[in-house]
Amino acid sequence: MKRLSHQRERDESTASETSTETGVRTCPECDSQALVRSSDGSEVSCEDCGLILEEETIDRGPEWRAFTAAERDSKSRVGAPTTQTMHDKGLTTTIDWKNKDAYGRSLSSEKRSQMNRLRKWQERIRTKDAGERNLQLALSETDRMASALGVPRSVREVASVLYRRALEDDLIRGRSIEGVATSTLYAACRMEGIPRSLDEVAAVSRVDRMEIGRTYRYISQELSLEMQPVDPKKYVPRFCSELDLSEEVEIKANEIIDTTAEQGMLSGKSPTGYAAAAIYASALLCNEKKTQREVAEVSQVTEVTIRNRYQEQISAMGIH
Repeated sequence: MKRLSHQRERDESTASETSTETGVRTCPECDSQALVRSSDGSEVSCEDCGLILEEETIDRGPEWRAFTAAERDSKSRVGAPTTQTMHDKGLTTTIDWKNKDAYGRSLSSEKRSQMNRLRKWQERIRTKDAGERNLQLALSETDRMASALGVPRSVREVASVLYRRALEDDLIRGRSIEGVATSTLYAACRMEGIPRSLDEVAAVSRVDRMEIGRTYRYISQELSLEMQPVDPKKYVPRFCSELDLSEEVEIKANEIIDTTAEQGMLSGKSPTGYAAAAIYASALLCNEKKTQREVAEVSQVTEVTIRNRYQEQISAMGIH
């Protein structure tokens, strides 16, 4: 038995040396690379000859089993993941507003007053200084605007990170919290490729468009944000959906944008106005006519802009 165990130890050490040299682990008995791990992760064996190479490995999973998602959630001992959209990254505790104990029974009047005092102090100690209070207000404002714009969670995370960077670099001084929060949200939309125009962001903000644009340029310059020009084609699916146009119109609008952009006509033009004009032209070509006013209301540009871009595009396409 000792001889066999020594032989197996030599074989395993030889196999580990071979796997280290070649980068691929092989079986010491048959030199096969078909090594499989058991379903519970406790053993590693050779699929060809059945030799067990590893056994009694540490199981790092939970000691409980769950067969449904609800059962798994009820047995899990961890909370929500950390997030940048909260000033404390979600690592705080919250005292429930329900005045009930663990058994669902109502608290006495003395306990209710005690819980009210605890809630009040818990809210006060969540922010230790002015910087955290600034961050708390800005992130709540960012969350409100992101919900109104309907942007995904990833955009809110990026906007929160940008605002934290601006706060650390002391870029907030002399500017309103709402203005910087709106600017970082607009920057996050552009970085994540979510088509939201400056007018759309300004419509849900508490500051005007001029301040948002000025603050956005300052933030992007100070934080060295490399912003690519917005592609007008990113606006086309959303505008066509709101106008109830067919897929044929959408394809034709993208074709118009590609053809005219190759001729250098996109330079210096508003991407929303350019996309709106292309949609208007493609709708006429596909016999799904929409008025300039309807397209302008959806794209939030003026009818004059659509008219000017439309004339330029059909001239470039050679359409009369």
